[in-house]
Amino acid sequence: MAKINFAVDGKPVTVDVDPNMPLLYTLRDDLKMKNPHFGCGLAQCGACTVHLDGEAIRSCVMPVSAVKGKKVTTIYGLGTPEKPHPLQTAYVQEQVPQCGYCLNGWVMTAAAYLKKNPKASDADLREGLSGLKCRCGTHVSIMRAIKRAQQQLA
Repeated sequence: MAKINFAVDGKPVTVDVDPNMPLLYTLRDDLKMKNPHFGCGLAQCGACTVHLDGEAIRSCVMPVSAVKGKKVTTIYGLGTPEKPHPLQTAYVQEQVPQCGYCLNGWVMTAAAYLKKNPKASDADLREGLSGLKCRCGTHVSIMRAIKRAQQQLA
């Protein structure tokens, strides 16, 4: 066990955990967060995506020791109900959610990608979002929402 200090959504936290435990388990089990989600446990679906110092990472394979002293942002820290991130607003406007399980991964990955590539083409977006899974098949709506948000962010 080790004491690990880091920030989650702008708030400092200290956890006393096995340093090899995945960050996802620390967020969900120790910090009692409902997002990100566990999807595959192999970094293949994206449901567990968070930002680590602004970079989208898969928290199911990131050891919590790797976030010591860093800033973790979850979908809760991306925007607030009063001031949602443009992607969060666009997802509602485009009525994207069906089951909603995968949305965390799509929103968090797209937010990090658009921050670096605000004028990304459709092909660039598809490549940047490759590897994310949506079993409901709402990919067309997801891309519409991302394009809508991209217009606000550019």
